[in-house]
Amino acid sequence: MSQESSARTGMAADLHRYLQESRESVLASLEGLSEYDIRRPMTPTGTNLLGLVKHLASGELGYLGESAGRPFPVPLPWNEDGSVWDGADMWATAEETREELVSLYRAAWLHCDQTVDQLGLDAPAHVAWWPEERRETTLGSLLVRVVAETAHHAGHADVVREMIDGQAGRDHEELGDAAWWASYVERIEQAASSHRGPTPAAPSESTT
Repeated sequence: MSQESSARTGMAADLHRYLQESRESVLASLEGLSEYDIRRPMTPTGTNLLGLVKHLASGELGYLGESAGRPFPVPLPWNEDGSVWDGADMWATAEETREELVSLYRAAWLHCDQTVDQLGLDAPAHVAWWPEERRETTLGSLLVRVVAETAHHAGHADVVREMIDGQAGRDHEELGDAAWWASYVERIEQAASSHRGPTPAAPSESTT
């Protein structure tokens, strides 16, 4: 453990613990999947696993790097050309590999953890892309935002992974086996079905 990380106490330590749990959960959602499965859009808005990794790396470096006066030493191409505003950080191009985007995310962790360790939660921060009246904030406020956003997307990743191959979250096997889960889902379906409206009658054929 580094001297910086071991020195975390109180709120900073709590926030980092929750953030790291969500970070690891996002990466775990990629394990065992093909290159196609980690890239393919799984919702009408295109949500995909590798895109979530790319987006979270970009977000951390923006809020806990650039906005705190510690920009990442390697510029992100989608920020440089402005395509981030068209959603380019939400999916992986054919040329971007799993390894490089996962490595970028891990590098973002290190860079952003160092920012918090070195500057502290009360350090001033400036978010250039926010409305002018909200741009001045603190590193602590931005860390809370990143914790919330990472947990939000970790939940997305859990659901998307379950849609791909049925693998559920970390506590899935602790709760029950396949038979238990089938029974559980059936109980939910029965409860929902009690609120199903009447089946519309089929339209009758018109007569002439």
